[in-house]
Amino acid sequence: MKKKLKKINLKKQLIKVKNTLIEFSLYNRQFIAFGILSLISCSFIRLFTIGGFFNIKAICFDIAAILLIGSLAYLFKPKKQYRYFMVMLILITIINIINSVYYAFFSSFASLSLLSTMGQAGDQGGAVLEKLKIWDFIYLLMPIIFAIYHHILKKRDYFSLVEKKENSRRLFIGVLIIGGICLFLNIATLSGSDISRFTKQWNREYIVERYGVIIYQTNDAVQTLHSKLASMFGYEEAAEEFANYYTENKREESSNKYTNMFKGYNVIVMHMESFMSFLYNLKINGVEVTPNFNKLVNEAMYFDNFYAQVSVGTSSDTEFTFNTSLMPAQSGTVFVSYYDRTYQSLEKILNEKNYYTFSMHGNKGSMWNRNKMHSSLGYRRFYSQADYNIDEVVGLGLSDHSWYQQSEAFIKEINDMVKSSKEYKNYMGTMIQLSNHTPFDDPIYQENGSEYFDVTYHTGKKDENDEEIIYDYLDGQMIGKYIQSVHYADKCLGEFLDYVRKHDEYNKTLFVFYGDHAAQLSRSQYGYFVNYDFETGELKEEGDEGYVDYDYYENEMFKRTPFVLWTKDKKITGRYSYPMGMIDALPTIGNMLGIKNPYALGHDIFEIKNNNTVVFANGNFLTNKLYYNNSKNESRIIGDTTTIDDDYIEDRKNYAEKILSISNDIIVYNLIETASDRIGEKSE
Repeated sequence: MKKKLKKINLKKQLIKVKNTLIEFSLYNRQFIAFGILSLISCSFIRLFTIGGFFNIKAICFDIAAILLIGSLAYLFKPKKQYRYFMVMLILITIINIINSVYYAFFSSFASLSLLSTMGQAGDQGGAVLEKLKIWDFIYLLMPIIFAIYHHILKKRDYFSLVEKKENSRRLFIGVLIIGGICLFLNIATLSGSDISRFTKQWNREYIVERYGVIIYQTNDAVQTLHSKLASMFGYEEAAEEFANYYTENKREESSNKYTNMFKGYNVIVMHMESFMSFLYNLKINGVEVTPNFNKLVNEAMYFDNFYAQVSVGTSSDTEFTFNTSLMPAQSGTVFVSYYDRTYQSLEKILNEKNYYTFSMHGNKGSMWNRNKMHSSLGYRRFYSQADYNIDEVVGLGLSDHSWYQQSEAFIKEINDMVKSSKEYKNYMGTMIQLSNHTPFDDPIYQENGSEYFDVTYHTGKKDENDEEIIYDYLDGQMIGKYIQSVHYADKCLGEFLDYVRKHDEYNKTLFVFYGDHAAQLSRSQYGYFVNYDFETGELKEEGDEGYVDYDYYENEMFKRTPFVLWTKDKKITGRYSYPMGMIDALPTIGNMLGIKNPYALGHDIFEIKNNNTVVFANGNFLTNKLYYNNSKNESRIIGDTTTIDDDYIEDRKNYAEKILSISNDIIVYNLIETASDRIGEKSE
């Protein structure tokens, strides 16, 4: 009898739930429309960036977030709920448009901490327009559809009917509870690794893929506010970890055949915009793309397994990492959000050695906040656009050709000043190239331009009209435009190197060349280059001879950038393939200059060699054995290694997390200024 009673009650409950849902759908059509349109918009942003319109995990989080946001509408009367829903839908639309455009440009998602740099978009308007697609604005359809639907409901006097039936307080509490339950259930499915990645925000793509764009953007806002309030919370724990790390990991000074080799030398660092390693010795139709760079490498010490370690700050992250041997910030960019901290840098160390330090860039001083951050790094003088005669523009600003020529005159003045000065013994300068910056579309190196480089492929074969068959090859492709741009930048570099070779003031100068990051091109563009079939003029397909499965790992490892050390007398030469990151640059050249940064997290590459681990800002890492993908917790074995011990991967994961954690704490909590004395106390 009891069993029968329970069965009847369950049936009644199901009927009651059914009737409740029907009633809700009848009298809450505006809420349902808001929810569906918001969900579609959030699914589109994944589809057009990382892929996965029907990503169930992200959709579940989106639903929870939309329910929680939508519940607040019931704090208003039915006729006024429309305004709230529309404001929220427009906000979601704006977020998605910004992220869609930002992803196309930077292959990442937008951060609230970068709002202060939005003025730079004006300087890169051409680059933005080049990458805009129609689907970047498909999100605008959602508020338009919602407005039309609202108008239809209004004409049918829907809201007068709803006002008679709606219990706003009950609906608010009910929807809020359901949204909370959905969120709780979603959180219950998370692994410890999922939670760690969410809180540390290393991999923005993963967070959007796993949590949805609304949760991502909310988390980013919290992280940004955290960076502003960080000095008030968590300082003691961070300072203790900082002191423990440097006490336990105190490194002996490097001692190898390069130690002090360039002590007392001048130093010029060449920041090569978007320059990649695959360009070395690359020929198209038998013509070298970068003949001057090729010649340089053949006279120098060249590291061909070198990686930039950038986050959303791209070029500015590279400058910071090179100069401090710290990693980029986990939230925002150091140059924008943390420029007012104290850092131990190459410039500051050399200043103490009586070097005159300077930097040069043909763009505005405000770009990436350099006019403030370069002072924080220790540069005594920053030559920016205001110091140059803008007599020739290529791409985003002063052409490399003119910039090098004008910079040569500045360096000569500096050299003469140092020689006659009692205060300075040497000089160190950073020269930041500009012309090879996306969108790579300046007329000077496009077809019919004075610096045109042919990126079609001449087969040498004849057609029926006895004319040579020429394939489009890279013509019309973004990677083709990039190669044309690089060829122009290389020509300008060659002109500068020719000048250097002819002038004695550079005789005792160590030149450091590095590619600041990979070109901002899509994986499909790199894949096009890798899998082009010169026999057919088409792309190779799976199963074709020589086809490369150009997947995530291939793409990440393809992004190597050059690191080159050169002197006019060719004092150091050779090619080295140790895994190396930008964070290792300062310790390596520091050993050669006879200086040391006690807070460096990188290594002198000649001390660690193949045992080095290159850590990336998103938690990925690379060794000579594997490339580890943090977001998927999987790895790709490199070379002849057949098996990898699980303990090895776990050990390297822990190392990567520690490096990222310590580095971020140094930045956020200003620990070099406020907690460095604790290291000495720990050692006693």
